[in-house]
Amino acid sequence: MSSRLIGVGVGPGDPELVTVKGVNALRAAEVVVVPVMDTGERGRAEATVLHYVPPEKVVRVVFALNERTDRARREAAWDAAGERVAELLRAHGSVAFATIGDPNVYSTFTYLAQTVAELVPGTAVETVPGITAMQDLAARSGAVLTEGTEPLTLVPVTAGSAVLKDALAGPGTVVAYKFGRQAREVAEALRETGRLGDAVWGSALGLPQESIRPAADLDAGPLPYLSTLIAPARRDGGRGGKL
Repeated sequence: MSSRLIGVGVGPGDPELVTVKGVNALRAAEVVVVPVMDTGERGRAEATVLHYVPPEKVVRVVFALNERTDRARREAAWDAAGERVAELLRAHGSVAFATIGDPNVYSTFTYLAQTVAELVPGTAVETVPGITAMQDLAARSGAVLTEGTEPLTLVPVTAGSAVLKDALAGPGTVVAYKFGRQAREVAEALRETGRLGDAVWGSALGLPQESIRPAADLDAGPLPYLSTLIAPARRDGGRGGKL
């Protein structure tokens, strides 16, 4: 029987937002891997997983999640993490990897699966979708992501604020991920494109330190790295016109 590696989306932080299928996948796997930074602190994925599986079933694997400049160190950490998960697959056969949000949306799981598939040929890779931060922020803030034929653009601001500005100049709703360190640049881009008024940002969604505020507050300075922004589409206020 081939090894199974299952990427399970566990949502943005609120344990109640893990799907029933996600919980079943975590409990059915022989081992549940959670990514941690080399600082050793407990991350959102681990904290969420521990609501559903016993600690002895959880294996912490270090990823260079906070490394943004030293590419060699980052790649070495990825290789080591891949080797560790490959070892677990050889020993247990069924391994779940818990990732915040969705495993197919800017997730560490994508890269891990590619590495492990090379190390353990024949591995069956599966994913269980999870609630994303933009969905949770929309629900908590009352922002509507899309109506009718509106497009939805998702931009990681790690690609630079210029990419976000181009998206904001276009139609539809724009969502920005990982923009905390460039909060001032994001505020300026919103202001220049006339999208500041209706935009909202949030961080630590579903956690005790949750913050959801108007984008007009972005000038206050750097925010948590995993902050999320929603800039709703420009709408004329008519009901049903875009259905």
